[in-house]
Amino acid sequence: MPKNYVYKSLNRAVGKALHRYDMISGGDRIAVGLSGGKDSLALMWILNERLSRVPINYELFAIHIDPGFEGGFSDELESYSAKMGYNLRTEHTDYGILGHSSENRENPCFLCSRLRRKRLFEIADELGCNKLALGHNKDDIIETLFLNICYAGEISTMVPSQSLFQGRFTLIRPLAYADEDHIRRFAKHQGFPNFVNPCPSAKTSKRQEIKTLLNQLYRSNRKIKGNIFRAMSHVRPEYLLKA
Repeated sequence: MPKNYVYKSLNRAVGKALHRYDMISGGDRIAVGLSGGKDSLALMWILNERLSRVPINYELFAIHIDPGFEGGFSDELESYSAKMGYNLRTEHTDYGILGHSSENRENPCFLCSRLRRKRLFEIADELGCNKLALGHNKDDIIETLFLNICYAGEISTMVPSQSLFQGRFTLIRPLAYADEDHIRRFAKHQGFPNFVNPCPSAKTSKRQEIKTLLNQLYRSNRKIKGNIFRAMSHVRPEYLLKA
């Protein structure tokens, strides 16, 4: 395998998403949610790298929302971002603690995620950004489809580009066509730091249950993931039940 194969694969997937959904235009001010995971680190790296070789000029502003757990890595992420030349703003919160409080034990992930997303938009607005980029990948989109089917009773998922607040913001997911495995290999090849998620629900969430189930299916037939992903853009409403 050529040394730069993982970069080419990831760059091709990002380019496809950016082009198909017209995600970035000249003059955009883009806030990037930098969680510290491999996906957000890869997203920030490739959007920053593209600035040196594409004829579209845009600005990037990284935002890290620290959920407040003991053993967090905000300081290390700030040092890494400074070394990479990223413009990072860190926001220290207690959202993770609130999500796992005795009053909210049923679904800690939902509350924490909602609070973090709300704060991301607020900070993006303060920074004068018109777009917010998140690091969700192809696997995340498939998993969300199954999460919504199983736990919300609806057929829906995250979309690669979404206009919000009467067009004031656009939420974009440039990694929407990128496989998680390719991102993992890219992160290893680039030597990204491994920030350990201190959230106590990180390995026991409903999303992790769905991920385990899907991985079992993928191992049985390597075409299944691609078929599920394509199915989301080949819907036949006449063969679905009436509401």
